[in-house]
Amino acid sequence: MSSLDQFSLHGKVIVITGATGVLGEALSLAVAEAGAKVVVLGRDATRAAARVAAIRAGGGEAIAVLTDVLDKEKMQAACEEIVATWGTIDGLVNAAGGNLPGANVGPDQDLFDLSIEQTRQAVDLNLFGTVIPTTVFGRVMAEKGRGSIVNISSLTAQRPLTRVLGYTMAKKAVEAYTQWMAVELGLRYGGALRMNAIAPGVFLTEQNRSLLVDTNGNPTERARKFIAHTPYQRFGVPEELTGTLIYLLSDASRFVSGETILVDGGFNAYSGV
Repeated sequence: MSSLDQFSLHGKVIVITGATGVLGEALSLAVAEAGAKVVVLGRDATRAAARVAAIRAGGGEAIAVLTDVLDKEKMQAACEEIVATWGTIDGLVNAAGGNLPGANVGPDQDLFDLSIEQTRQAVDLNLFGTVIPTTVFGRVMAEKGRGSIVNISSLTAQRPLTRVLGYTMAKKAVEAYTQWMAVELGLRYGGALRMNAIAPGVFLTEQNRSLLVDTNGNPTERARKFIAHTPYQRFGVPEELTGTLIYLLSDASRFVSGETILVDGGFNAYSGV
């Protein structure tokens, strides 16, 4: 295998949860460009159809499956549909997740007056929205004895950020799950089935736009703090996650498991001085 061929995903079936989101769009298109057959998982039929159309317009192969990452029965039904269509699953990208306003603690809010319900929902979405798809699609890969699972963590799991309590706890748990599963997968499948994670830094998405950009399109105070503490002096763009994803899904990373790779423009490394 040449040095370039080992990065190819040609012929592989890759399932991407949260593929209808902003980051999911970039990830889906990149995986298709690398040669994979892409399964777009999401809850929004219009967005899912648009994602599939974009992949096909670029010469790739894709199908959309509407489902809910927190409903194991629906995930199992989705899995059966995928296997019936393409025969197997070679990789899983757990990109579904996000924050909930009620899981935040604002600077003027009583520190101990948080919404337990919404904080729990944030943990469910990000943690169990990763665990449940893994239990379903991971089994298919385990039965064939080969595959790669990539979770999406966050910078806040490495450097806790103010306000986003529920999201921070959830993503820290995702990284713990990544390490735990990587060990078990390695011991049981001899390295042929792997799990890693990507931790994006600050990327402008629909969910965080109101926190980072004001009504005039200018950076908020919080955004300026992020930029000041990022050596690159800017936010990331979704396409800058794709190279790391292709690497982790491909044979180029076949001896890598249990790792979280930061894609953050140097934020985590910067002391501020």
